[in-house]
Amino acid sequence: MDVESHRELKVLEAISANERTTQRGLASQLGIALGLANLYLKRLARKGYIKCVNVQKNRVRYLITPIGIAEKTRLTYEFMEYSLRVFRESRTNLKVMLQPYVAQPSGRIAIYGTGEAAELAYLCLKELGLEPVAVFDGREQGRFFGVPIRPIAEHDQVAFDAMVVATLTDPTELLAALTAAGIARSKLVTLREPAARAPIDQPARSARG
Repeated sequence: MDVESHRELKVLEAISANERTTQRGLASQLGIALGLANLYLKRLARKGYIKCVNVQKNRVRYLITPIGIAEKTRLTYEFMEYSLRVFRESRTNLKVMLQPYVAQPSGRIAIYGTGEAAELAYLCLKELGLEPVAVFDGREQGRFFGVPIRPIAEHDQVAFDAMVVATLTDPTELLAALTAAGIARSKLVTLREPAARAPIDQPARSARG
């Protein structure tokens, strides 16, 4: 599923869930500019997926049409198929990249992130008989599957051989931020980009950070 289709699905979902959704609310919910939210609404209206109803002089209500409901259903199934494919591919790639550490009892793997991708990474580690030595995140606090969540600023206080960058989207920005924080690029393992993988011939040498 491309970005445009995914955003259209999100707009249809938002309107379906709350007919009082405003352009500003949609922009905030989708993390896009107000002008772009307006563009999506106009596009969906032209396609007949939504209609605009004036409820006050300067106030518009957006209603999803029967055609829009059918399109939302179609996009939802498409997104589910896409998500399952991404999860399967990510799981396979991660298990391949972590395989060298299975034979290393001292292999130490950390996880960056606490969302669904991090849960996938954690389950892959468990399947391989590995336990994360630490879980890092930029903002979250608390525990992740019983492991304390540490701020990424503390990465140099934990010895790890590799860190799984747990995201199912393009990890480019995260990789840049983590390397800028002082983590060697060779230690960063991604879920979706083979070109960004840490070397798998030999586990990275033990080091701090």
